[in-house]
Amino acid sequence: MSRATTSTLLSPEQGGPVKRTVLPSGLRVLSQSVPGFRSVTFGVWVGVGSRDEPVQLSGATHFLEHLLFKGTERRDALEISASLDAVGGEMNAFTGKEYTCYYARVLDSDLPLAVDVICDMITSATLTPADVESERDVIDEEIAMHADETSDHIHDLFAEQLWGPTPLGRSITGTPESVAGLTRRQVIGWYRRRYRPENIVVSVAGNVEHADVVRLVRKAFERHWATGEAEPAPVRKGSGRRLPTYGGVQVHHRDVEQAHLVLGMPGLVRNDERRYVAGVLHGIVGGGMSSRLFQEVREKRGLAYSVFTFGSAYADTGMVGVYAGCLPKKAPEVLEVVRSELSTLAAGGITPDELLRGKGQMRGSVVMGMEDTGAKMTRIAKAELVYGELPTVDEILDRIDAVTLDDVHQLATELYAGTPALTVMGPFDEDTHQFDL
Repeated sequence: MSRATTSTLLSPEQGGPVKRTVLPSGLRVLSQSVPGFRSVTFGVWVGVGSRDEPVQLSGATHFLEHLLFKGTERRDALEISASLDAVGGEMNAFTGKEYTCYYARVLDSDLPLAVDVICDMITSATLTPADVESERDVIDEEIAMHADETSDHIHDLFAEQLWGPTPLGRSITGTPESVAGLTRRQVIGWYRRRYRPENIVVSVAGNVEHADVVRLVRKAFERHWATGEAEPAPVRKGSGRRLPTYGGVQVHHRDVEQAHLVLGMPGLVRNDERRYVAGVLHGIVGGGMSSRLFQEVREKRGLAYSVFTFGSAYADTGMVGVYAGCLPKKAPEVLEVVRSELSTLAAGGITPDELLRGKGQMRGSVVMGMEDTGAKMTRIAKAELVYGELPTVDEILDRIDAVTLDDVHQLATELYAGTPALTVMGPFDEDTHQFDL
């Protein structure tokens, strides 16, 4: 049988130590030791997200995330939650488009408990018929609650518009119809196919010793899963062809007091070398109170309370967008100002002072965003699962510092010249609205 292999990804001088062990089963264990902390954040990342689902399984990954908290062969739902509550720990999970994460934050002395509970959930969920049916109702409530949060729901509608009938265009939670159609047999099949050691990354940050983490994880997984040999799943890569995107205008009638607008267009893929340029551009356009859109839309004209830029990047596609929430009567003018500012930026209208502010904002967010064990745990997990590299903080700051005014102008020209899509929600007539691109 093959032996586990361990390597050092970052030395203490580089901001570590960050160590990586690959077990014979293909399961990967990463840790970042932070001796000055008394807390530890432990995460199990599974390389499956909603975009992996065929249409007949829409919502299955998120459904499964819920079900793993319902019970295992050793614990019922109350015992799962009470075990960490009893030591003041926190536990949760989330489903993304390309991965699922289960995590806990505990005192360093309680790490063995956190490992045991979460790995027990991952490896031996019972998925009983009663639990499947009761959680189906809970997810229906979650979908309804999300639809009521209009400022959040519009982002799902925009993704659906931009990426159309593709897995990326579908909601992570699925729809009430797709969730109602999922059978227990389908969910169990999805669990068994996707929750495999070679598709899992365990990530830990805090006051830990790597060898202790590996020992705990190995024991927890081998209790239930056969110890066969496999190669770790590779980093998700695109096909080389960008996913198609769709433009145009969609208006969703909703009797609400505030109108919501999202204007967006195709963005960069995840590993594009210009992602640091994109981060600086984001700060300039709509990333803070000094940003161009905040100043023009809110401060100077008083057109909207909230306006900001956002974006997402995946293995084979990406998007950039602007969100604004305003009074319905002001929505057409808000759209006009946003489009005018984006056109100005695309034409080279970024100043050297804005460049400095954008770089400074990104530098600060990078450094301050790594100041707790949860952020460190997430960073090393994503480096392994989706990026395929773990640069030091200094290397990241150097890449930000290297961004030039020409870099930002060129990227703004490319991005903001893309085919736009506009999603609007508010008390507007869907057939006689006054929005156009």
